[in-house]
Amino acid sequence: MGETYMTRAGYEKLVKELEMLKQRKQELSLEIGETREQGDLRENAGYHFAREKQSETLRRIAEIENRLSGAKIIDDMNLPKGEVIIGMKVTIREVGTTDDYEYTLVGAEESDPASGRISVHAPIAQGLLGHHVGDEVAVNLPGGQTKFKVLKIEPSI
Repeated sequence: MGETYMTRAGYEKLVKELEMLKQRKQELSLEIGETREQGDLRENAGYHFAREKQSETLRRIAEIENRLSGAKIIDDMNLPKGEVIIGMKVTIREVGTTDDYEYTLVGAEESDPASGRISVHAPIAQGLLGHHVGDEVAVNLPGGQTKFKVLKIEPSI
């Protein structure tokens, strides 16, 4: 996997989740052993449920380990000033309106659109990347092309 950009907080959140999942993996192994002792595995719903949970847990562990292995931590120290990039809070206005929007560009793992944290892979973020205050940007959104003016850019970390 390639590089995954994330904040220090996002990285630490993944590390905590990984630790929790590894603990869960051990618990599931014990549970599988206990349910295996209950007899015929073809009729043992508890065994099959535990195996399914173990499979999901192992898949998520591999996914997180993959992301962490390619993680590049972003912080205030290495963010270029005045340019829309990951880790920046951007205030934009839809051209021809008084509607302002504020977004923080983050890695996919940290995305939470309800709180204004959008993935750098989101269409609006892709359209804004590399632009500066005062730029008018045409962004291709699912509903069509929309023009925005970049009003403010500031570090969010």
